[in-house]
Amino acid sequence: MALLGGKKDEAPSKPLFKREEDFVSTRPGEVHTLLGKGSEFEGKLSFEGQVRIDGKFKGQIITKDVLVIGDGAQVNGDIQAGTVIINGTVEGNVRATQLIELKATGQIRGDIESPALTMERGASFDGNSKMRSQGKGGNPPPPGEKK
Repeated sequence: MALLGGKKDEAPSKPLFKREEDFVSTRPGEVHTLLGKGSEFEGKLSFEGQVRIDGKFKGQIITKDVLVIGDGAQVNGDIQAGTVIINGTVEGNVRATQLIELKATGQIRGDIESPALTMERGASFDGNSKMRSQGKGGNPPPPGEKK
């Protein structure tokens, strides 16, 4: 007989801490693919949904969706994506139509272009940055240029 009325062998219903992967990979309706630690891939990668790279990748990545470069990952090549979240190292140009997030452990050596950029303290960026609105109105052309 239990004094408080609880079940004896019941496990806690929720973990105390969530991992980064839990936040990123639980968005509904997305396809999830992982290039895991210790793996290497060379070539052209195009996909729909969300992909996470934790290994080494060399080549070109094209998507309209989310690309996550994990902590310790190494990407050497150009990236075109909707959203790019960088925890590892990228050597190449990165273009995002929505957002580039450079986390504290992230490094970029190359040019970036995105309408929105977040960069945490500790992140490393060596290159040029362009920020342009993707809306219909967009930014006005520089002086001297015609619309």
